[in-house]
Order: sequence, then structure tokens, then C-alpha cells
Amino acid sequence: MEVWRLLPVLSRKLSLHGSSCGGDLVTRSRIRSCGVTVIQGNISRSYFSTGPPVTESTALVYRSHGVPSQVVQLETHKLPALEAKSALVKMLAAPINPSDINMIQGTYAILPDLPAVGGNEGVGQVLEVGSQVQTVKVGDWVIPRDAGLGTWRTAAVFSEDDLVTVPSDISVLSAASLGVNPCTAFRMLSDFESLMPGDTVIQNAANSGVGQAVIQIAAAKGIHTISVVRDRPDLQQLTDRLKAIGATYVIKEETLRKPEMKDIFKVCPRPKLALNGVGGKSATELLRHLQTGGTMLTYGGMAKQPVTVPVGALIFKDVKVRGFWVTQWKRDHKHDEALRVMLEELCTLIRAGKLSAPPCTEVGMKDFHKALDNAMKPYISSKQILVM
Repeated sequence: MEVWRLLPVLSRKLSLHGSSCGGDLVTRSRIRSCGVTVIQGNISRSYFSTGPPVTESTALVYRSHGVPSQVVQLETHKLPALEAKSALVKMLAAPINPSDINMIQGTYAILPDLPAVGGNEGVGQVLEVGSQVQTVKVGDWVIPRDAGLGTWRTAAVFSEDDLVTVPSDISVLSAASLGVNPCTAFRMLSDFESLMPGDTVIQNAANSGVGQAVIQIAAAKGIHTISVVRDRPDLQQLTDRLKAIGATYVIKEETLRKPEMKDIFKVCPRPKLALNGVGGKSATELLRHLQTGGTMLTYGGMAKQPVTVPVGALIFKDVKVRGFWVTQWKRDHKHDEALRVMLEELCTLIRAGKLSAPPCTEVGMKDFHKALDNAMKPYISSKQILVM
């Protein structure tokens, strides 16, 4: 029979603060509980408990592809038994990203077997580990190592190999949104051009999670950013916000085709790197502004239109046109330390106040329909975050 020893703890009310995503849920004010070890026969199992054992999970599940708010359902399931190389994780928070929506719609490059739990990103805390687990321990904060893990649930038993630890001295919402957008931005700024302080990067979709991470990481490295956004009613407010986090210039899509661009290039050099998350005409216009020998990276296609490359850009400017998918990068580096080194550098920026999560709207699991609908609306500047 399993033995659970419940230790008394002094707790205080926990909450996620504000829409700025800067509040701490489980950092300095977190419940500080003690792990205990129970010996059963020859098997040692570690526990982390402030209450009864977690045996069930409430999850957002889809059994067919389609409109997210129509096919996703809230279900409760019994958790599977803990195996030797697995860990029981209580989820704390999980964002709703475009890739999540595309998976539910059935349009993403990789699709989990159905029925599936939604969510590719999030942060949880380890409650219990199997007897042979070595890379995570009870009490650790963990995020998914790969896509498709299914993070929209209150708890889960995950394989040790599917998890990577993150420090608990950053905010929950920074940790929850760390594994996809900041990693995408970091790798694109690091791996394709040798960018130095004073160089320039141009990007569309600058209001996206990736776009905001690009602005902040580039600013920390002394790199100029020209950030392109679509015209909208709150354009001035958006422009002010992007500049506040480090954008050098914020311009509308139409400005890419206007003489105003020449004035910008009198102040800063033409970009070595263009980052395309839109496709279509927007991508073509980014490409035109690259310096000779520069690179355009496509990491998304919001416009659902092909990228057209002018012949002159290839012949006379020798530009390079590449693609980037952070999921593939993680798989290629599954067995080395590159992911952990990158996460450590990103967390250093977070601690220094140089990298923050985008504005967020926190939503309880029961209000998931509203969150899914809002995640699909145009011009929504706030990321939807499910809090467990």
C-alpha cells in the first residue's frame, strides 16, 4: 500500500498578477513544501505533496480535427501509473499558440494521434518521479522538450526524456512561454548571420510572440530592429509598446514600399537578416531591403501565401532564402547541451529585465472556449494563457 506523508506547510494565497505577465506564481512567495521518499520493496519513489495524491487530470481534448472551439472538450481522466523513467507533473500554466490552433485544425506539419490533448508549450512542477529518473527531481519546474506533448491539462505523467528543467526564479508566465517563441527568436538571430552590435534586422509579424522576443534579444545585443506591423486602430499604442521593449523602428506594411525607407537607412545599415512570419507580398518586400549577401528566414506563413523571390535579388544581390522550424532544431540537438545552454541564456535575460513574456490574458480551464476564440481573432495583442 502506498504511504503518503503529508507535511504541514505555511501557505499564502497565490495569484498570477496583471496582463503584463510579470507576476510570480511560485517563486519567492511560493508554498515551500518538503519532498519525502517512500520505500516499497526495492523501489524508491519520491513525492512532493501539499495535499492528497494527484490521481486524475482535467484536460482539453480533441477527438477530431476542425474549428478549435467546436472540437475541443474539457474531460477528466484517471492518470496512468508512474513508470520507472517517468515523472508526475502538475501543470501551472500553458499558452495557446498558433501551432496549437493549426494542430487542432489538422494543418500543422506534425499531428498527434487522436484523441489528443492540446498544447505544445507550458510549465509544470514535478510532484513525483520514478525509481530510475535522473534528469529531473521532485519540485523542479519543467517545460516540454518537443512539440505535441499536450500541455493543456492539470496534471500528467510524462517520460523523463520529454522534459527539460527551467529555473523557478522567473515568473510562471515567462517560464510557460519560454520554449517556443524566445527559442525561435534566439536561434534565428544566432545561427544564420554573424550579427554584431550596430547591425540591422528587419522583420514582419513584429507583434507576434516571436517578433517581440526578436526585438528584446536584439536590443540586448545592440542590434537595430525594423519591425513591420499591419495597420490597425490601436497602431500608435502598439508602436509605443514595441519601442518600449527595444524596437528601433516600427513601421506599417505599406511603408516598406515608400521612400521613407531610404531615410531609415541613412541612420542604420541595411539589414543582414530578414525574418518572415507572414509570407506573400510582405516577405517579398522584406527581401528587397536586404543588403547584398543577406539572408531571409521564413518561420511562419500567417498570410497563407507563397514567398516570391525577385530574380534580381538572387542574381545581383546574392541573397539567401532559408526556412527555420524550432521543433526540428530541438530534435536535431536532442542529445547535446545546446538547448540547455540557450535556455540558460534566455533566463539570464529574463532575470535582468531584458526579456519578458508578451502581454497575456489569463484564462481558467473552464473558460477555454473564450480563450480559443480570442486566440484566432486578428489584431489581438494579448496571448491567451491557460492557468491551472
